[in-house]
Amino acid sequence: MIDDTGLTLARGGNTEAERHLEQAILSGKHWYIALLEAIGLWTEAEESYNGRHYRYLIDGEAFDWLLLAERLCLAVDGLLPDEEKLALIFHGQPPIELSKEEFKKLIGSGKYHQYLNYFYGVTVEEALIQAVQEEIRKERRISGYNNEPNLANEAYRRIYDATKAVLLKRFRKEKGYQQLKSIGLPELTEFSYWLFKYRLNNCDKTRVASDTKKALERLQSWSSLKPGKLLF
Repeated sequence: MIDDTGLTLARGGNTEAERHLEQAILSGKHWYIALLEAIGLWTEAEESYNGRHYRYLIDGEAFDWLLLAERLCLAVDGLLPDEEKLALIFHGQPPIELSKEEFKKLIGSGKYHQYLNYFYGVTVEEALIQAVQEEIRKERRISGYNNEPNLANEAYRRIYDATKAVLLKRFRKEKGYQQLKSIGLPELTEFSYWLFKYRLNNCDKTRVASDTKKALERLQSWSSLKPGKLLF
C-alpha cells in the first residue's frame, strides 16, 4: 500500500519512473525536470540495485532525494551531461534554477515535506556539528593551541551533552544494531537524523533554536560559494 508520500516498501515500483525519465529526456525535456518528475513517480522506500542497497526514506519520514536522484541517473547514464550530473549528485547543485514551489510540484507535496525532514534532520544537523567544531578550533587557536585532539567529542558534548561514542552506542541499542568499531555512510546518515530528534527531545528549546540558526547560517554561507545549491 502506498502512503500519502508515494513511498512504499513494495518492490517493482520503479519501472514507470525509469521509463518516464528516459522517454522524457529523449523527447527533448530538460533532464533535471524529467528527473524530478521521475522522483515524483517513484514508489519504493528502499531497494537493492546492481549489488548496492539504497534506502531513500529514514525512519519512514526523512526522504533522501539526492540518493534517489543518483540511482535514477544510473538508469539513464548515457543520456545525461556528466558535469551537470556530478554537480547535482555530489554537490547538490542543480543545472537550472527552480523555485521552491516548482520543485515541490515536480516531486509531489508528500515527498517535499519528507525532503524538508531530511534537510533539517540530516543536512542541518551535520552542519551544526561542523559549525561547533569550527568554533572550538578558533577558540583553541586564540588560546595558542593548534592541535585538534578530541575536537569532535567536544563538539558533541556542547551540542548533545554527551560524547559521540556514548550517543552512537545509545542509537545502536535503540535500533537493535551491532556495536561495531566502524560506521558506514547509510548508518551515519541515520545516526544524524537520530541526533536531530535527540536534540529536539532532550535540549532546551531556546538552545535548540539557537543551534539550528547557527547551522542554517553556516549552510547559507557555504552555499553562497556554490551558486544554485538547494536550500529550502
